[in-house]
Amino acid sequence: MAIAVPRTWVVGEVVAAATMNAEIRDQFADLIAGGTAYAVAWTTTGTAPATGNGTLTGRAKLVGKMCDAAIKLTVGSTTTFGSGNWMFSLPYTASSSAEFVCRAFAGDSSVGAAGYSQGTAYISAGGTTAAVYFGNTGAAAAATATTPQTWANGDRLWATLRYETA
Repeated sequence: MAIAVPRTWVVGEVVAAATMNAEIRDQFADLIAGGTAYAVAWTTTGTAPATGNGTLTGRAKLVGKMCDAAIKLTVGSTTTFGSGNWMFSLPYTASSSAEFVCRAFAGDSSVGAAGYSQGTAYISAGGTTAAVYFGNTGAAAAATATTPQTWANGDRLWATLRYETA
């Protein structure tokens, strides 16, 4: 159940248990419930990537018009990376009134704990995808088959997103 606009109460109204449950219990149950899985699409500005035997997962929680989502790509031995800049689909279209800057993190399994890069996931106003970037101020580059590393079996990319929906 999605959060609903509360009803208007009338003076002298007799309140039934079913009404209280719908107006209070069910609303709170939705607020405290966990997110749900969603199918993430991985696209690029060039040729299409394919997860192969890797995995791509997404979870999302919508409260009112705010969406919290998490995306994880785990590269497999048969994953292909396509060409061009990487983008990942959102569970809900973003609001057209603002842009959103979120977090991304990449793990290079070949170098262990030292092989991590922090980045940004950018959602344009009215967007349906998050574009991922890594690097420093003035030198950030979009995630690609070779940025922020040459991706290989066991590498991972995470993105955590918080944005207003349309």
